[in-house]
Amino acid sequence: MRLMRSLIWTALFVKQALGEYGMAHFSEWGKSKGKDYCIFFNSQWARLPQDLNKASRLQAYDLTASVLCSASDVPEGGFPNRIAMVLRGNCTFYEKVRLAQINGAKGLLIVSKDRLIPPFGNKTQYEEIDIPVALLSYSDMLDISKSFGEQWQVAMYAPNEPVVDYNMVIIFLMAVGTVAVGGYWAGSRDIKKRYMKHKRDDSTEKQDEETVDVTPIMIAVFVVMCCSMLVLLYLFYDHLVYMIIVIFCLASSVGLYSCLWPFVRRIPFGKCRIPENNLPYCHKRPQVRMLLLSVFCVGVSVTWGVFRNEDQWAWVLQDALGIAFCLYMLKTIRLPTFKACTLLLVVLFVYDVFFVFITPYFTKSGESIMVEVAAGPSGSSTHEKLPMVLKVPRLNFSPLALCDRPFSLLGFGDILVPGLLVAYCHRFDILMQSSRIYFLACTVGYGIGLLITFVALALMQMGQPALLYLVPCTLLTSLAVALWRKELPLFWTGSGFVPPPIVMAPINCTQTPAPTEEETTANPEPQISEVTTTRSEDPPPPAEEDAPQLTEEPADKSK
Repeated sequence: MRLMRSLIWTALFVKQALGEYGMAHFSEWGKSKGKDYCIFFNSQWARLPQDLNKASRLQAYDLTASVLCSASDVPEGGFPNRIAMVLRGNCTFYEKVRLAQINGAKGLLIVSKDRLIPPFGNKTQYEEIDIPVALLSYSDMLDISKSFGEQWQVAMYAPNEPVVDYNMVIIFLMAVGTVAVGGYWAGSRDIKKRYMKHKRDDSTEKQDEETVDVTPIMIAVFVVMCCSMLVLLYLFYDHLVYMIIVIFCLASSVGLYSCLWPFVRRIPFGKCRIPENNLPYCHKRPQVRMLLLSVFCVGVSVTWGVFRNEDQWAWVLQDALGIAFCLYMLKTIRLPTFKACTLLLVVLFVYDVFFVFITPYFTKSGESIMVEVAAGPSGSSTHEKLPMVLKVPRLNFSPLALCDRPFSLLGFGDILVPGLLVAYCHRFDILMQSSRIYFLACTVGYGIGLLITFVALALMQMGQPALLYLVPCTLLTSLAVALWRKELPLFWTGSGFVPPPIVMAPINCTQTPAPTEEETTANPEPQISEVTTTRSEDPPPPAEEDAPQLTEEPADKSK
């Protein structure tokens, strides 16, 4: 509790020290209709009104050919009852705003070609200045020059940020839905896979059976690769971002195919196969419907790749592809024991917290490496964003939506990592015939952890490591259920399904039965990956060669 309180106060202090986002409403002189632009200001110089209707509309004086560092830069007559616009550089913010105030300016907009930083000063300077000062980007300045005439009027204001944006509801539903569906699908598919072991079928069925069991060595290698890739993206973002985009297009198209194929397979059309050929991936003569589905999935992925920067609608395709990718990964990757689940989640918990809360102390800008990479560095020349996130545009009107983060983001890792634990819980439920209590409890724990993440985000107004809240909520919930049911040893090692009952063939009471081969063969305890029965679902009949050979003899009438 004390740690949480300290984090909240630290966040509030950082927000005050670093500055705040506001808006500058530009319009032609004498007209009210115009356009809002992002500004970065420090309320310690002077506060801005929260409502545009209460803000003073003043004429802007374009002095962007000057840096306003000496009296010789001041035009004849000064800036009477105007808002001066000057270039950043060559002197301090205090020197600029002091010259503007002395010469009658009612505000100062400093146009910056570099990254926007808060116009800072000291306590004495804050007390001397009583006009607002803010930074405006150079690209916005060029847009203002093109959009309006020679004379502009500007009003600076700073509306309050909404505590919670409604797009959080959409992100919550997408994340919890993906975890629940992916965990349920992965668990059920893993159980049914055992019944296909001896079934002869074509390659289209066999490719769905491939899974990867995660080992501690794989976890260690994965974490090292994540750390290295994150640092490389932070250092060489403009060069590596395109590689990540290409990888996402390929992986998401495969994931989309994997999710849609179970539905397309039920369509009674297109079962015919293509003629014999030597083309790559076609020499096995796949079905026509498979080729059509492949073309559709690749087409969706390529469409997103071409129009990925269309903010109005491209996010819908990105989220659809991202959900399909997450479902595919949850089906493919399998954690065999709760021990492996705990190791993976705890290690990534530390990884997430370190790169969000600790790395700002090592970076020159004071920004988190994780947040910078996820949202895209503001100084990036490509202005590309990493696609490995679910994104939903902000639905509330706020400076944050205009300036810094027009989208709310949730990384794929915040879905996949807890989702693997949910899938394990579902497999264990089926094996223990426990009415899916582990699966439901872990899914609810994930939803509660995500809600706590949103609350922390609203209180701190800064990027949050979601695994900081998701890992304890999912791990502790699963652990509590195992302790309550007194199944922790089985849950921890993954050897938890009920052994099948022993079936004995009837014998003649007058004969001494000879020991059968089944009675002399030890039956080792199967692991969680060796699943053959489930109570909650109707399993297919066992293979003919595996069926027990029982002989039916007439009952002895003497009995």
